Order: sequence, then C-alpha cells, then structure tokens
Amino acid sequence: MAVLKLQLDEFDAIDYDLIAIHSTVEDYRMAFLLNQQLPIILHKNKTTIEVTGKEGEASFAYFVYDDDKAETNWVLIPNKNEIVVRKKSTGQNLFLDAQVEIATRVYLLPELKKVDYFLKIEHQDTFHHVDQLLSDIKKINQVATVYAVDPQKIKSKNNLIF
Repeated sequence: MAVLKLQLDEFDAIDYDLIAIHSTVEDYRMAFLLNQQLPIILHKNKTTIEVTGKEGEASFAYFVYDDDKAETNWVLIPNKNEIVVRKKSTGQNLFLDAQVEIATRVYLLPELKKVDYFLKIEHQDTFHHVDQLLSDIKKINQVATVYAVDPQKIKSKNNLIF
C-alpha cells in the first residue's frame, strides 16, 4: 500500500501582496476611488468575513475584483468594525439588572490597529509592481498614507484566508 504524505509547508506559501491604506472614507467610497485610480473594478461581495475575537464575533464586508486575464484577484478589506455587545449592568446603581449596550471595536488584523483598509492582491505567476501601485494609490487625495506590509510578519494572517 502506498503512503501519501502532505507537507504542511506547502499550505503556508504566501502568494499575495498586502497593501495597508490609511483613510477616513467609508469602504464603498474607498472602493470607488481605487476603481478610478487603478485598472480594476471592485464590487461588493455578497458574503462577509467572520472573525471571532475576545470581544465577540464580527463580520467584515469586502470588495473583490477577479482579473481572469492576468490571473489576479484584488480584495479590499476594512480592518476595523464595531460590534455591539449586550451586558447586564453590575454594581449598585439606579439601573440594576438592566441590559447595557457596549460598542467595541474589532480588528481584522489586531497587530495593525491603525490601518483602515487592506488591499490584498492574490496572483498566480504574474509579477506586480507594488511600488507603482503604491504611488498610484498615494495620488488619491483622501488617502493619508499607503505602504506594503510583509504578510510573513503578521501573526493573525489566517484572518486573510477566505
């Protein structure tokens, strides 16, 4: 009988570039601005990314563009999302045993809390000029700063698998 071995290192290969974007605009507006500046057509995906943290479960809406010709997938993901958690009031106060709603912020990549959006560029064998993309995104007035992130250094990179 033949024995089949799977090497776990094969699944850890990172075949995408990750760009961090700092901006205060809404996610649909950022997708629109990127569509104008780059040769892509991002559209909102019907599904969401579910992330469970110590604060609770959050869902992140994201925008995608599949470029079949260049065999490249573009994904715009917000890094921040607010969830509302209901807790019972504790302590001695007027509203004893009342339900209190507490809004907490959940991050897709908690180690990069200051980043507002990530642009994930998945590619097969195509070489992308990340420096050219960075300079094109910097031309957008609503973008404060943009830079490339090394996915190898991210602890919660499993949140980027969807």
